[in-house]
Amino acid sequence: MIVLRENEPGINANSAEIAKAITSRIGLEPRKKGSTEDMHKPLLELYERSKKANREKKPEEAIITVEEMALHAGITRQTMYDYLKRWLDLNLIVKTSYIKDSKVVIGYRLNGPTLESAFEKSQQRIRNNLETTMKLIKELQKTIKNEKISKSVSNKEMTNIPEDEAENLTEETSETDESAEEKE
Repeated sequence: MIVLRENEPGINANSAEIAKAITSRIGLEPRKKGSTEDMHKPLLELYERSKKANREKKPEEAIITVEEMALHAGITRQTMYDYLKRWLDLNLIVKTSYIKDSKVVIGYRLNGPTLESAFEKSQQRIRNNLETTMKLIKELQKTIKNEKISKSVSNKEMTNIPEDEAENLTEETSETDESAEEKE
């Protein structure tokens, strides 16, 4: 679940304060009271590593393990796994692996060469979700309208049928419904 908040950094804010505002605004801050205050630090580290990887042309330098992210955030590895789901849902980071000293290392990196490009992918994910939701809302309105029209037409037809025929029709409908339930 993505939680968007209204949070602004103060005037003349430093990078840590701006990063805190960003993680809060896009729902990456812990939701439990008394949790870590340092969830912005993995974001800053991901950015620094991404810059270094691009500068040195070594893509593996951009990758950070869960253990390292947890260390930067001041939480346990398991708790960091819980938070990573939100980062991945937003499409801000991607899971990746590389080989180091004959071992496969699994970690995460920004979903782009810069914070800005990674956030643009998050923005697109949210936009796509909202567009799909809007289509569903339109479909819901149309379906509700059609159901009401169908119901009123059905009620109108029932009122035009003589009473004894309406009772027979109601009994037939009940029998059909019962036999359908038995088949299930």
